[in-house]
Amino acid sequence: MPNLLTVGVGDCQVSNTSGVSLVTYALGSCIAVVIHDPIAAVGGMLHFMLPDSALNPARASQNPFMFADSGIPLLFRTAYQLGAQKHRIIVRAIGGAQVMDDHGVFNIGKRNYIALRKILWKAGVMIHGEEVGGNESRTVRLEVPSGRVWIHGAGAKDRELLASSGKSCAPVGGGGS
Repeated sequence: MPNLLTVGVGDCQVSNTSGVSLVTYALGSCIAVVIHDPIAAVGGMLHFMLPDSALNPARASQNPFMFADSGIPLLFRTAYQLGAQKHRIIVRAIGGAQVMDDHGVFNIGKRNYIALRKILWKAGVMIHGEEVGGNESRTVRLEVPSGRVWIHGAGAKDRELLASSGKSCAPVGGGGS
């Protein structure tokens, strides 16, 4: 069994160590951004809670990983420090469910997903695989050396989230493919 590094809520881990897997549990409206550079064998995972650090600047200065707009750039910068290169990074997104908000009053999951897409689009980064939305929580595991991503949902068997050749990240209402 590989060495598991847990990525908590509002947390981020990046590794280039062989035999390491990153795991985050119980993604509800939060989103896990999972990145992997297959050449450098660098993998990273961010578990962010909210879309915009302007919602709570004091909290964002203490923990930038809680927010999409401050956590996603830090995830990528940390991966670059370990040898990853932007043009090789494979990106996957998991989570953004609507839990404990049956009537969609807050739509935190949807707002998190829109923020993620905007940030990546502005940076010129594609999403290569995603499992977002719904109303159940998920657990996600990244095998750092191989880049394989596994998702476990309530009452379901583990399934692999494969990377496609990528799809364009366009702003909501934009003309992405």
